[in-house]
Amino acid sequence: QVQLVESGGGLVQTGGSLRLSCAPSGRTRSTYTMGWFRQAPGKEREFVGAITWSTNSINFVDSVKGRFTISGDSAKNTVYLQMNSLKPEDTAVYYCAARSGPYSVYDTWGQGTQVTVSS
Repeated sequence: QVQLVESGGGLVQTGGSLRLSCAPSGRTRSTYTMGWFRQAPGKEREFVGAITWSTNSINFVDSVKGRFTISGDSAKNTVYLQMNSLKPEDTAVYYCAARSGPYSVYDTWGQGTQVTVSS
């Protein structure tokens, strides 16, 4: 079974930066889109951003635009989330996910990595 593994989370002060990485573990399969989601305590999981390999299109939720960037390697199904100018409200568990087609759901997930931004 294909799994994703995130790394790079940690504790950072307001205004700091972190870079999250996501790579497959075990068997791999082609992906259409790889995305990042996050879930803060007591809140629902929310979409953060994603990259679609075939078009190289990238989109983000409004709250992180201008601060977060996504890059990756489609051949390796590896994706990175560069987070700059972090705010306390960015504190959450960040999850990497993948889907195999434009109308598919995100069906492959990582275990999550904690990001904590102190004020």
